[in-house]
Amino acid sequence: MKKTFLTGMIILLCASIPVFSQIRKIPKAVEETFANQYREASHIDFKDQLVSVDVHFQLAGDTMVASYNNKGIWKETLKRSSVDKLPAEVQEGLSKSKYADREVEDVTVMYLPGDVTQYRIKARKSGVEKKYLYFNPKGRLLRESITL
Repeated sequence: MKKTFLTGMIILLCASIPVFSQIRKIPKAVEETFANQYREASHIDFKDQLVSVDVHFQLAGDTMVASYNNKGIWKETLKRSSVDKLPAEVQEGLSKSKYADREVEDVTVMYLPGDVTQYRIKARKSGVEKKYLYFNPKGRLLRESITL
């Protein structure tokens, strides 16, 4: 009985250790690329997604998330925003689109390679129908995608 209890406790202890640690070390290339790209960042937290690494950080008072592949190549940076902080052109583009009557749930500024900025707006028509709308800085709707 004591052996079974002791064995069970050892297995439980060993199984709980990986929960508190990352599966692998963050690739050095990601750390270096991030450090060069966002020198003024604070509150930095690396999250390993196995095929990519997300870096949560603060920059100039904004909370942001930068994504890199395992080789340290930057994929995108996301920054939460709001409708009133959108450029006037994007607000006008949304109001003139066929989605103008929808409720805006979320706004994200997307910074992409090639010095590209896009605005992702999560718009809801009903509890079931939700879409991401992607606008360029000139207010043109680039694409849309269904979301949950």
